[in-house]
Amino acid sequence: MKIITNISLLIGLNTQGLKLRKGNQMQEVEKLENAYLVIGDDGRIAGWGKMTDFDLSKYGSHEVLEIIQLEEGQIVMPGFVDSHTHLVFPKWREAEYVMKIKGMSYEEIARRGGGILNTARKMQEADEEELYKAAAERLAEVISLGTTAIEIKSGYGLTTDSELKMLRVVRRLKENFPITIKATFLGAHAIPMEYKSDPDSYVDMVINDMLPRVAEEQLAEYVDVFCDRGFFTQQQTERILQAAANYGLKPKIHANELGLTGGIQAGVKYNAVSVDHLEHVGQEEVDLLLSSQTMPTLLPATSFYLNINYAPARMMIDAGLPVAMASDFNPGSSPSGNMKFVMSLGTLKYKMLPEEAFNAVTINTAYALEISEEQGSIAKGNWANLVITRPVPSFEFLSYLFAHDLVDKVLVKGKEWTGRARGF
Repeated sequence: MKIITNISLLIGLNTQGLKLRKGNQMQEVEKLENAYLVIGDDGRIAGWGKMTDFDLSKYGSHEVLEIIQLEEGQIVMPGFVDSHTHLVFPKWREAEYVMKIKGMSYEEIARRGGGILNTARKMQEADEEELYKAAAERLAEVISLGTTAIEIKSGYGLTTDSELKMLRVVRRLKENFPITIKATFLGAHAIPMEYKSDPDSYVDMVINDMLPRVAEEQLAEYVDVFCDRGFFTQQQTERILQAAANYGLKPKIHANELGLTGGIQAGVKYNAVSVDHLEHVGQEEVDLLLSSQTMPTLLPATSFYLNINYAPARMMIDAGLPVAMASDFNPGSSPSGNMKFVMSLGTLKYKMLPEEAFNAVTINTAYALEISEEQGSIAKGNWANLVITRPVPSFEFLSYLFAHDLVDKVLVKGKEWTGRARGF
């Protein structure tokens, strides 16, 4: 058993058994000042209370008892849940960073063979062991920054062998790291150059060759399609989603980053767990999402890095929708997996209240990974996936101090993360 005592502020409590927060609920964060938290031997949260009610004698007879006594000002909160990343990739794309500085758009770089296609060429040449080592280093870093559950997509292969290689790397990460990792098959991330004149033939390959192999090896929980201008149409997206449903893969859609292109419509039609990006959203899309169980997931770091539209988060929340935010960690359009920075962008660029931004990177992203019944909030029986901050003056300080690492400790299933996989 482990007890964290003298917690200045315990935040993210979930005494109502909520799976998500939407609309006005996103302004609510359950908090307890001057608290303690009890973690059972099973790594799950066993209870909490006010320090004025704390009685150590209740736990003194326990065979193994560890007390973590905090300093004044330290906050305990649920670990971040990052529900949209592309963490497995062969090389960074800093050369394209210079192209962006010179004024080239994301679409123009892609037309010149850069972007996703650039990474795909390198992926096809990459050694699986090297891919794993690089991805493991990135994953260890984001855990140290407070992420305790994550989704990782394929999509930089664009051939059957390379897509499978990426997903096998994700499987190895699952085997060797203590956090929850969900895998998403994103074979329809871009149209390879050799299929530019006949993209439907590439869609055929995704459906008839890639999907059966992914399913046979049980390499993914989800399927994704980049449904947007210059990538895959709504009709092509629906073909892939319909085929994936036969293998039990649930949709998580790249939608409406570059325009109103039908991605939300396709996602809602096929009961997508989430639709992600959403830089372009109108009233029709809002109404569709309100009638669905699909989580709108925003990626503000991508808008920040590419200098493109920010999603209309304020409109969506005010309409009664839930909103999640994820990092979109990838080498081309969001080279960062820092979820605290994502939370700050939510307040600075979306005009979300600190409470709304907090809920968007914890309980709502947990919903977008279908794990909110045991992660993303502090509730009895939930995994003790926690961030202990350095001393700070207030809850608002977490998003206000946008460029600082305020993490003191990260607990995963009750155990302190030391930066090492396997036996951490």
